[in-house]
Amino acid sequence: MTLAARLVDIHSHVYLPRYAALLRARTTVPRILTSSRDGKPDDRLLILDRDTGRPVGPQYWDRDEKIKFMDRHGIDLTVVSSANPWLDFLPASEAQTLASQLNEDLEQYCADSPSLSPSLKRIYGFGMLPLVPEISIAALLEAIDQISKLSYLKGIIMGTRGIGKGLDDEALDPVWAALEKTGLVVFLHPHYGVNSEEWGEKNNGHVLPLALGFPFETTIATTRLILAGVFDRFPSLRLLLAHSGGALPQLSSRLASCIDHDPVVASRLEHDARWYLGKLYYDAIAYGPEELGFVSDVIARSQRYEPGSSIPTNAPVDRALGSKRMLFGTDHPFFPPLQSTEKWQSVVDNLQAIDAVSGWGQAEKDNVHGGNALSLFNLIQL
Repeated sequence: MTLAARLVDIHSHVYLPRYAALLRARTTVPRILTSSRDGKPDDRLLILDRDTGRPVGPQYWDRDEKIKFMDRHGIDLTVVSSANPWLDFLPASEAQTLASQLNEDLEQYCADSPSLSPSLKRIYGFGMLPLVPEISIAALLEAIDQISKLSYLKGIIMGTRGIGKGLDDEALDPVWAALEKTGLVVFLHPHYGVNSEEWGEKNNGHVLPLALGFPFETTIATTRLILAGVFDRFPSLRLLLAHSGGALPQLSSRLASCIDHDPVVASRLEHDARWYLGKLYYDAIAYGPEELGFVSDVIARSQRYEPGSSIPTNAPVDRALGSKRMLFGTDHPFFPPLQSTEKWQSVVDNLQAIDAVSGWGQAEKDNVHGGNALSLFNLIQL
């Protein structure tokens, strides 16, 4: 099997033992609550207000369980990340210390994983920044420097609140500059969703917060980055969006029109808003070929808005071109099947969706499966 034909999972989480221990010691959300069900210990992870929790076990922190999951689904390589809520709930000094420790823990977690080839591990990772209110920019730059020097960490995972004012906070410009300079991939992942009051009083489980709230949070955060000119100031920044970019692809033309008709922002950006979507990366966790095909079209369409482009707005798009910025993911250990099965439906659905996208040839599908990830994380030459 060639490197380009590898299956690479870029959206997979781990609650490292040090982090899980912290959550177990807490008495308020976020926490791991230990109780009893049918006479047996019942550990549940609670990360949101009004959260009834989800069962947690070794698959959340045991590397061997991660490898077993990978083997069961034919996944060759995984880029893991600590899962939300990261360090948002900690004071700055504690967050700084813990982020450094967790980055070292994750480096060891990856280093001790099996090898795919003499120079390629099966597990790599996204490090973590102590992005909390009151943290100094110097501390954030120190964390970026630490991560950039760790052999198996290839990026960072980041929530949407920054240091309290969101990711469009100009105070973060030195952070974006450092991330751009190091080439670390920034994985933007939601946690807070939208105001929980919007979900009403009926118990619908996790469906509304996860299916709608998380993608809307990503949509808003990315739009604020665009409006703030972050991608104009840092054009080489490599930003990977969770959940196929949320609703941003669907709403991108509406966004562009609103910008064009608003005197506050009409002349602020260097490009049409739709151009920026072609500079981002997207996980392929959308579960349907039509959704993936649409995102691919939106990425490819950005060429129309290149400076000096003569491509008419009604010209057909090259869907294959858009596939180059899309990457397979599983969201493991979340979304396990409700009944015991050999393979997880959530993973099977994602793979079947990629394989069924109209307009993608085998080369494009192989790249979404793994080739794009190997290139993005600079592993293709190994």
